[in-house]
Amino acid sequence: MLGVRGAGLARSLRVMTQAWLRDSGAVALARAAGTPRARHWQPSAGQGPRRRRLSLSAAAVVNSAPRPLQPYLRLMRLDKPIGTWLLYLPCTWSIGLAAEPGCFPDWYMLSLFGTGAVLMRGAGCTINDMWDRDYDKKVVRTANRPIAAGDISIFQSFVFLGGQLTLALGVLLCLNDYSIALGAASLLLVIIYPLMKRITYWPQLALGLTFNWGALLGWSAIKGSCDPSVCLPLYFSGIMWTLIYDTIYAHQDKRDDALIGLKSTALRFRENTKRWLSGFGVAMLGALSLVGVNSAQTVPYYTALAAVGAHLAHQIYTLDIHRPEDCWDKFTSNRTLGLIVLLGIVLGNLWKEKKTDEAKESMDSRIEN
Repeated sequence: MLGVRGAGLARSLRVMTQAWLRDSGAVALARAAGTPRARHWQPSAGQGPRRRRLSLSAAAVVNSAPRPLQPYLRLMRLDKPIGTWLLYLPCTWSIGLAAEPGCFPDWYMLSLFGTGAVLMRGAGCTINDMWDRDYDKKVVRTANRPIAAGDISIFQSFVFLGGQLTLALGVLLCLNDYSIALGAASLLLVIIYPLMKRITYWPQLALGLTFNWGALLGWSAIKGSCDPSVCLPLYFSGIMWTLIYDTIYAHQDKRDDALIGLKSTALRFRENTKRWLSGFGVAMLGALSLVGVNSAQTVPYYTALAAVGAHLAHQIYTLDIHRPEDCWDKFTSNRTLGLIVLLGIVLGNLWKEKKTDEAKESMDSRIEN
């Protein structure tokens, strides 16, 4: 039975690759219904029969999967791929920075880390829902999660978690020895993060430490070890970024969290949230600037940082912490922010080759003269 489920999961993951790139559909559904479930049937004009409307949103693909498989896909949050993007993007930054001057990032590593991001985000969500099943039942937004709703038992969750971690281990073993050890060290963070909301008002910091581990791992997978001058400020910038977007996310549930005794930076900052987010934004940009200096980045990279600064300023200035739908919109917009950073890294790296060629031509010309 487990083998059949594993095969079904593998097929669904392949289908889901295209769906993530069309995340906007899932976001629109989440905004409209609170839970991103696709509406497969739409009435045609007039009084005619209803026809199935084709949709490639992540939620629609999950809903079209075999019914016994759907609770497991939702447990992995495959219907909400924004979390996978936010886990994956720091990996791409690191892989891009580690590329040779004038070269694109390693496509094999990007695909490998993409697969790992899907699996580890799914495993993290499974662990989170196992820890939080009693709390999830008391919060409207999370009451329909598969474990809280009783669609998946605790035993089934353990088996499914074991399958995800086994596949993730297979991905990790494709890397060098240094990266295998470094990647394995992150498992402790994955396990303990869901507990932090019970004991500290800073669970978003624990999430930042967990979600941005790829900023270290991506570089080591290419280079064989970490360069502290690049990797540490990149990791720090990712942590600051997580504090921004997950504090915004936490404002959706602050009333329920306060009632049931859970903690978050949203409850810690309250009406001072924008000041704190502004500070985190400045720290993020400062760390990314240091990354650029230490990795000899070029004009396109710093242009991208300016765009990131504008994006952050707009997010924070227009944020309405008392409107959950606005918090969700601002939270999901961070995928765009992360892609801007990646674009700046890639173009900045290609620009290095251009500058090198110009320098060679100048030197050859002086020699000839």
